Amino acid sequence: MNIINPKIFKTNRVGAGFTLSNRDVVNVDGEIAGLNLGYNTGVDHQEIENNLNLLVSELGIARETLAMAKQVHGKNITFVTKGGIYPDTDALITDQPEVTLGIRVADCAAILLADTENSIIAAVHAGWRGAALGILLDVVRKMKSKGVNASTLSAYISPCLSKDVFEVGDEVAEQFPSEFVDYNSYSKPHLNLKGFLYHQLLENGVPKINIKIDEGCTLSDNRFYSYRRERDKAGRMLGFIRLKS
Repeated sequence: MNIINPKIFKTNRVGAGFTLSNRDVVNVDGEIAGLNLGYNTGVDHQEIENNLNLLVSELGIARETLAMAKQVHGKNITFVTKGGIYPDTDALITDQPEVTLGIRVADCAAILLADTENSIIAAVHAGWRGAALGILLDVVRKMKSKGVNASTLSAYISPCLSKDVFEVGDEVAEQFPSEFVDYNSYSKPHLNLKGFLYHQLLENGVPKINIKIDEGCTLSDNRFYSYRRERDKAGRMLGFIRLKS
């Protein structure tokens, strides 16, 4: 099973990763081939359950400790203390060891955050809507209110749509500062989502050295699922993070 393990979390107290589609090695003959973890993808839910069971077995965690957001492209944040499915939220925060936070994406970014000195982690879903609403800023502020020090916070921004392919309409482009929109190189505006999220982390005091931006582009690289490329045939990947006991 192919999983990206971010090296930005330099301590063995954090377990974090981002699943690839794995369509050539997992569930090859499924309705959506690969490690599709999205209940909203229209496939039989038992197939998703089987994939989740494969993943937790690979990670060596108990299924009941996995907390996942039922995302709505909003800015709601939920503080959790146990596993389960949390509705109407796009970010999860916990201070409980061995609770694994999970965010599912196909072209949006999953941002994983950890402050091991203060034992708090978060997982954030940010497409253009959530980013424009400021969900990442709100999550960092919420973590600070729980005792996090931004100088000891580490962050990973997952593969998502890159600026080269992230074409948007004017109504979307105008919701972002002009330095994160390329109006000149293409026939329509292109959004630099990763750059915008990176800027928000820096703006909140996270040191540059503590931030890792994954260069992967979900649309351009077939190792990833992409809703823009595959539409209803696109599975969902998982960005996940946990504090180890």
